Amino acid sequence: MTDQSTTTAGPPAGLPEPARQGHGPSPRDLAARAPGRRQDRPGPTAAPAAVTPATAATAQARPMTGAQALVAALERLGVDVVFGIPGGAILPAYDPLFDSPSVRHILVRHEQGAGHAAAGYAQVTGRPGVCMATSGPGATNLVTPLADAYMDSVPVVAITGQVPSGLIGTDGFQEADIAGITLPITKHNFLVTHADDIARTVAEAFHVASTGRPGPVLVDIAKDALQATTGFRWPVPFDLPGYHPVTRPHSRQVREAARLMMTAQRPVLYVGGGVIKAGASAELIALAELTGMPVVTTLMARGGFPSSHPQNVGMPGMHGSVAAVGALQKADLLVALGARFDDRVTGRLDSFAPGAAVVHADIDPAEISKNRRADVPIVGDCKEVITELVAAVQAEQEAGQGADLTAWWSQLDAWRNTYPLGYTEPDDGSLAPQFVIERIGSLVGPDAVYVAGVGQHQMWAAQFISHEHPGHWLNSGGLGTMGYAVPAAMGAKVGRPDAVVWAIDGDGCFQMTNQELATCTVDGIPIKVAIINNGNLGMVRQWQTLFYNERYSNTDLDRAASAAPPAPADTGPGQLGTRVPDFVKLAEAYGCAGLRCEKAADVDATIERAMQINDRPVVIDFIVHRDAMVWPMVAAGTSNDDIKLARDMAPDWDVTE
Repeated sequence: MTDQSTTTAGPPAGLPEPARQGHGPSPRDLAARAPGRRQDRPGPTAAPAAVTPATAATAQARPMTGAQALVAALERLGVDVVFGIPGGAILPAYDPLFDSPSVRHILVRHEQGAGHAAAGYAQVTGRPGVCMATSGPGATNLVTPLADAYMDSVPVVAITGQVPSGLIGTDGFQEADIAGITLPITKHNFLVTHADDIARTVAEAFHVASTGRPGPVLVDIAKDALQATTGFRWPVPFDLPGYHPVTRPHSRQVREAARLMMTAQRPVLYVGGGVIKAGASAELIALAELTGMPVVTTLMARGGFPSSHPQNVGMPGMHGSVAAVGALQKADLLVALGARFDDRVTGRLDSFAPGAAVVHADIDPAEISKNRRADVPIVGDCKEVITELVAAVQAEQEAGQGADLTAWWSQLDAWRNTYPLGYTEPDDGSLAPQFVIERIGSLVGPDAVYVAGVGQHQMWAAQFISHEHPGHWLNSGGLGTMGYAVPAAMGAKVGRPDAVVWAIDGDGCFQMTNQELATCTVDGIPIKVAIINNGNLGMVRQWQTLFYNERYSNTDLDRAASAAPPAPADTGPGQLGTRVPDFVKLAEAYGCAGLRCEKAADVDATIERAMQINDRPVVIDFIVHRDAMVWPMVAAGTSNDDIKLARDMAPDWDVTE
């Protein structure tokens, strides 16, 4: 289990935590409430009376099965939706779930879809997403979404059935040690073999998943525990010795960070996804405007600081903007907030920001100095850290401290103006994928929720859509999971039914989890899916073009189409796309509206038509040029100094306006 620092103790076991502004009440808070369905929107909630083991013991025990206790606990924790598939070992839980007045079950078509849907729900609501599966293959199908949620710090609670306790370890039918399998990819997990432990364990799982650094927690419950009789009491006391996440930063470290910020000549706010997880976007804007520092937002932090803000110099990293990459490389101070110095941002680590001192603030002490040594380490919740930084910076400024950043901004603006993001239109008249994504962002607007798969389309969506709000950009950042977009968009739409939700997917990613379109149709979840169809595994093909002498080994998704006679003159050779399957027919078979667009002149009309269809999911097959590439690019294992604007084209770092 992570976040086990004891520097600052949390509330005693069983005591409620106050809800954080902009977030729902904590599981510990909910565990102390009377039964009832949670409000539709998260928000601050007054803390209830304290819950202790003594007061919990006096609660009236109600006889019920372990399965009924599981559902009752979910109801009292405010769970309103579970994504899952029934099976033998978990079947006892599905019987009382059928009668629940407040917990909606959505029957997915694959357990991987359940896990990603739970993550999508969690990312747009700030509350833990819940998925459920049976033992053996049902549970192992959750491995990928659990690993994905773990890498991206997403609060997910996975509930799995297990074979009866007497069969555990005997290789019984559909037995798998899912607790052992997922130990490295969950924040914590539990194996429950006694009915009396079910309610308490579920409450603890929600608490662990959503406090400290968020993450997935697995609760594996033996079938006989679900079938046995227990006495259900609520509220329940917690038993989590050693788990006390630090949220309040050390004031001396904050003051030292503020001092460095006021004396640095080339400072940068390096912002990661932890700022969004902490609900600290408003505080970040206040800090940036107070200091005048440039801001770079990682792939996971897009929307945490508005793309349109003049101090946002872009996304750093392998496919970041020249200005953002240059800002980090030439900085004399990096203030890293909820970021982890991962390899996609740093490039070759020993050449990353060589002249910069580092202030590193993170809720997880294990991240501090893991990849880059921090000169000023700050352990704490980003919201609290930034709030205290604002106060400390104000004190420094009142004392007359503060550097002149005019020269620094002059250099940053020169990079921004000389090397803006852009792309070249294909010379054969085929569709540029960047143009398609740019038009989606412009026509749909920044209030929509955008969910990307993994690959070229993911990078283009990060680059060419204006991300203005936190929680409106979802993607698989750390694990890079193909197949993420459709089920995550489904979960996001369930969590935010009022929002317009667009999945921007590739033709390769889409074919991994498109069966969840059936779930969307049957359950009335009208997402929009834009397939950026270039007929191949685009990012892998890009690497083969650049690093493997254009030897395209097994990246063509439709060899039958590429071997067919030449395309008509009005389509061009780069515009074949994947035709097996026919995505329009596939969409219609799933009960969705299916559209296809092959010409730039039709892009706007196609997007607008999709926006007018709200009674069922919509799938648009955008046939785009097969050889488009993502630029800028820092090749894996090289220095950020070696960023390329295009093939064999590098920026001049000394350019001035």
